[in-house]
Amino acid sequence: MGRGYIVEDAVEGYLSNLCGQQAGTTTGLLIGQSSSQRDFVIMATCTPQRHDSSASGNSLDKEWITEHARQVSRMLPGGISVLGVFVITDNDTKDILTTLRQLVFAVENLISSEHLWTPEEDDITDCVGLHVNAKTRKTTCRTFDTKDPKSMAKPADWKYQSGVCSSCIMLSCCLNIDMLVPLPDNITVKENMDPCLKEGLKSWAHQIKNGVCLIGGKKMPEETELTTGQKRSMRQYNAQLLITSACGYQRSTDVVQRCGGSVSVSGAIHSRTYLLGSKPKAKLAETLLKRDIVSTVATRVQMLLEELLTSEEDRRDEHQTEPFCLPRRVFCPAKATGPVCVCDYQFSDEGLAEVSDRLKEMLSIDAAEEDLDTRQELTALITERDDTAAPEPTAKVLKPQRNSYAGAAVATAAALLAAAVSMLYLNDF
Repeated sequence: MGRGYIVEDAVEGYLSNLCGQQAGTTTGLLIGQSSSQRDFVIMATCTPQRHDSSASGNSLDKEWITEHARQVSRMLPGGISVLGVFVITDNDTKDILTTLRQLVFAVENLISSEHLWTPEEDDITDCVGLHVNAKTRKTTCRTFDTKDPKSMAKPADWKYQSGVCSSCIMLSCCLNIDMLVPLPDNITVKENMDPCLKEGLKSWAHQIKNGVCLIGGKKMPEETELTTGQKRSMRQYNAQLLITSACGYQRSTDVVQRCGGSVSVSGAIHSRTYLLGSKPKAKLAETLLKRDIVSTVATRVQMLLEELLTSEEDRRDEHQTEPFCLPRRVFCPAKATGPVCVCDYQFSDEGLAEVSDRLKEMLSIDAAEEDLDTRQELTALITERDDTAAPEPTAKVLKPQRNSYAGAAVATAAALLAAAVSMLYLNDF
């Protein structure tokens, strides 16, 4: 027998409603958590309409489906991920199986390409493809091992249940970030910035991985089972991450090189991860929390690059420090009565209504402004210096430029709460 999927019964209602509204082929994402024994699906969201789409009829816009998955994966906290895709058609499963397989692999490959961590040996690599016949409402579930390009479809058990995540664990922490990424001499923003930032982030991600995680104020043995909440309640743990930069990995790569500038990232972030199922272990909780820290920071730094790429004019001053005020992380319940939250990123010039609109479009969540949790991260501020004794150039506050979540080929959520990112253009040392 293949993998088993325990599915929140609200997902059944959501898919049923889509069948009733269906005109042509409908696609979307299945979201939840994988475990060694079984997977949990807590929500589903359909692919939003692409405003500039040229696709019509029953043809699938695979590029947009995978881009939607990438955007959604950035809006999920630790422990929650895109598990696979669903397709609603009038066809039989055998007629759509090849397309389903292609979508599953394309979505997973794009999402995993942004990961800065090395997968663990016990990571689950099976992803789910769900076909729903719009006429008969028959549901067929298949899994594909995305680690094996030649993987064939395997049957899986799909079972609806209420309160899938009602008795879960939430692990959260706040972490101060102070990172400096050097840039090679004569770098050009439009050509080489992305790989340079990615390499710098990988070094920092290694430090996060090697950090010491304290849960409830103490270092727990890896096999320690965390106590879940009582039925219909969530158990919360506070965590701390102790990091040292003087690790062997960094020493082995320290070299003297010509540097044309640097990117400095500093501030404080809020990170959290959710654990579903019974008796999760401390090792899993620590791994998922560290991955959320890396993911949320990497996503925000990626926004810096996209902002520079979309800038209308080149930086002319080679002796220049530019601070960027980036958005904060805002949380929202995935469902009105459930404990698990998703997130979005709010720019300083945005209102909460815009956050609600993105949650609706990307995740099919109807969230009122009062449902949004803005308390975890402060809005970043950049103030101009008033120093007459030392007439240094004052920092220029730049309004963030960003791509629309729904309409752009590349769209991200990025930022540091109470933080700034500086791009330094220096002469040769």
